[in-house]
Amino acid sequence: MPDVIHVHCFLPGKETIGAPLVLLHGSGGSESDLIPLASKLAPKAAKLGLRGTVAIDGGYAFFHRFPDRRVDEADIEAKAPVLAEFVEASCARYNFARRPIAIGFSNGAIMAAALLLTQPGLLAGAVLFRPLSPFTRDLPYRLNGTPVLIIDGRKDSRRSPGDGLLLAERLVRAGALVTHRVLPIGHSITNEDEQIASEWLRAIGR
Repeated sequence: MPDVIHVHCFLPGKETIGAPLVLLHGSGGSESDLIPLASKLAPKAAKLGLRGTVAIDGGYAFFHRFPDRRVDEADIEAKAPVLAEFVEASCARYNFARRPIAIGFSNGAIMAAALLLTQPGLLAGAVLFRPLSPFTRDLPYRLNGTPVLIIDGRKDSRRSPGDGLLLAERLVRAGALVTHRVLPIGHSITNEDEQIASEWLRAIGR
């Protein structure tokens, strides 16, 4: 395993043909936060819940922010390859037969987007709830048709209008196949989010 060990939880899958899920929680969360959601989205899939390494708000995050809430791009760039190394090592440790799909919420969705944009080939796809772009520039890597679902909330007070669209456009320019939905909701994940994500995962043959 890599030098930096992310605290994590692992639930074996009830099938071997589907892609496993790597779960990245929101700010102030922990490794188990998205297990109930993932169990609804893909009940039979193996699930690997990761804990961020940045202590914040009584929980954890995957990267630092500046006091004005802007993301620290340099910190994301530093942490993404370390997280990617841990994911790769975990895939080997738990004998994943397929590349995993990331399920990320908020802070974790931003980090999942960073993994897509800086570590092509690591993930087979991603579901990003309430993300924004981890970078203010395009990167040179190509995603070669990697499927990505982005779900934004039109009433999300923690995001600016167009944050999700900016990320969607950046991923499309990198070669991803992006489905972008905007719902009349806030920051929290709703039943409608779950339904859309579940249907999308089935559609891509997860």
